[in-house]
Amino acid sequence: MNLKHEDDVSDGVAQALVACPLVAILRGITPAEAVEVGLALHGAGIGVIEVPLNSPQPLVSIRLLADALKGKAIVGAGTVLRERDVDAVAAAGAQLVLSPNFKAPVVRCTKAHGLYSMPGVATPSEGFDALDEGADALKLFPGELLGPAVIKAWRAVFARTTPMFSVGGVSLDNLPAFKAAGASGAGIGSALYTPGRSATDTAHRAREFITRWHG
Repeated sequence: MNLKHEDDVSDGVAQALVACPLVAILRGITPAEAVEVGLALHGAGIGVIEVPLNSPQPLVSIRLLADALKGKAIVGAGTVLRERDVDAVAAAGAQLVLSPNFKAPVVRCTKAHGLYSMPGVATPSEGFDALDEGADALKLFPGELLGPAVIKAWRAVFARTTPMFSVGGVSLDNLPAFKAAGASGAGIGSALYTPGRSATDTAHRAREFITRWHG
């Protein structure tokens, strides 16, 4: 996959999410293992990787992954809660900013940096407000509570082109139901990676998720 020039960050992220709409969430990843796991995920077909900011030395991991996967995959930052966090992850090389919540200043700051914004929302009101502030996609969180029935209901009122990603509790078992209900994609966390899991095992799990999504 050839990603667009750096100046077209949002377009490049959108393209990557269409090519493979599964975000690999590497919560707890350390800089020592980040590149090996990231390269393994890319080899498995994952095009978007998220490093949550409550991981050890997350900015270091983001920088290492951004350098190793430049032009090959998108590296994003998760659990971004404040504007200063956006500034930091942008400087580290992140192209995608994800949050568990919606804060208008965070979305605005993300777009000011030219990055792709995916805030967490739990109600239609939050979703519409986030889009009004410039969010590129909506992260329905937590997925365990905002299940397929919620996705289906939201699809009736949001523009059909609105990217909606289910995150939190997504597994091989329930992934097809989220897709069938209208989810654009999903973020895969502990079902894919937990601290200490080998790059080989993580890549194997990634292939299973990709196969299940396209099955």
